[in-house]
Amino acid sequence: MSSPTPDTLEARRPVESLAQLAAYLDEGCKPPTDWRIGTEHEKFGFLTDTHDPLPYGGPRGVRAMLEGMRDRFGWEPVMEGDSIIGLKSPPTCGGTISLEPGGQFELSGAPLEHLHQTCDEVHTHLAQVREVGEELGIGFLGMGFSPKWTLDETPIMPKGRYKIMRAYMAKKGNLGRDMMFRSCTVQVNLDFRSEADMVRKMRVSLALQPIVTAIFAYSPFTEGRPNGFQSFRSEIWRDTDPDRTGMLPFVFDEGFGFEAYARYALDVPMYFVYRDGTYHDASGQSFRDFMAGKLPALPGERPTIKDWEDHLTTIFPEVRLKRFLEMRGADGGPWRRLCALPAVWVGLLYDDTALDAAWDLVKDWTEEERQRLRDAVPVTALDTPFRSGTVLDIAREIVAISKAGLKARARHDGFGDDEAHFLNAVEEIVETGRTPAQELLDLYHGAWNGDIDRVFTECAY
Repeated sequence: MSSPTPDTLEARRPVESLAQLAAYLDEGCKPPTDWRIGTEHEKFGFLTDTHDPLPYGGPRGVRAMLEGMRDRFGWEPVMEGDSIIGLKSPPTCGGTISLEPGGQFELSGAPLEHLHQTCDEVHTHLAQVREVGEELGIGFLGMGFSPKWTLDETPIMPKGRYKIMRAYMAKKGNLGRDMMFRSCTVQVNLDFRSEADMVRKMRVSLALQPIVTAIFAYSPFTEGRPNGFQSFRSEIWRDTDPDRTGMLPFVFDEGFGFEAYARYALDVPMYFVYRDGTYHDASGQSFRDFMAGKLPALPGERPTIKDWEDHLTTIFPEVRLKRFLEMRGADGGPWRRLCALPAVWVGLLYDDTALDAAWDLVKDWTEEERQRLRDAVPVTALDTPFRSGTVLDIAREIVAISKAGLKARARHDGFGDDEAHFLNAVEEIVETGRTPAQELLDLYHGAWNGDIDRVFTECAY
């Protein structure tokens, strides 16, 4: 989730038409020379002696972590009232650190040219977090869902937008608060050259998102016990809020483009309007009414481009369109898979031959087939039946296509290695046919003897 958009002249442009909303998306088009890779990953903080979640305040809490990062590494604090709620990058690097509703730390990485830089960024960030955390007795765990804590045990961060969302979630699906407070993901944000390129990439990535969910499945525990899922994080999104989640079948309709997505987003109910440092509760209200000056939360007020940009961050489909595409289907995990997730998608989407091959793979899948994959994968992951085979067969194909795409990009590091080696972690998964969740369950039922606390000592960063 995003921090407030910077208040610029462009952001204050008034919004008056659907065409203007679509044009905002169109402004994201870039030539391939300007394409970048933005990786975001979330992680759970915990106290190393008790394995309890981090409170916000106190000597060993979220605030102390953020202040430690600020003081030691020069990050600039982001404040909401008197509370530090995030960090802006120091002059030596890009990116931001933000807080998810339950205190999950999120690094929103800088837009980088190649995966070698992405992996360096991940390594540097985790090293900094570990250095500050060790002195405070704080550790961090990368998984798709909190393996031990109940919802009541999970702290609530002092962020205005989350207060509004938390109240509204209770009115929609049954698992929205679990999504907010107890889940973590890793995602990658990628560019497009044109509207047609965006359409092709969005269709491929929507169709393949359940396959990637299966490969990265890593959330088999809830409150200390197996939950019956391999990716419970993915299952949660099926029962969060039907107005703003899902597989977006209209993306595959003839004529889909920026205007069609803007029309869809325009009809997604709002959460809030951010004005002068305050989040105004507009939950369930209409952006169309806002454009007409009839928003109940702010009568007579009309939206700006900043409001539209903020609204786009409150929509949660499997692939999200802003001025770039966000791949949102993977569970959080260990550092190798933090680099592997962007590698999969960069290989598939940033080489035209690979993108053509990926489209050939999925272009005849029906809406019903895509939805069946989405519904089944949280439980059966790579073993999910599909046509005459399984998801594992498709996973092997897309990893091979991605590897060819990365080799074709020919982006080498100082040792002459290309980006393909970042796929090693997922190649191991598709070669064995066993997901990370299945490996965790083997440990739980075997060497751990049912002791979930072993996850905090053996799987932490």
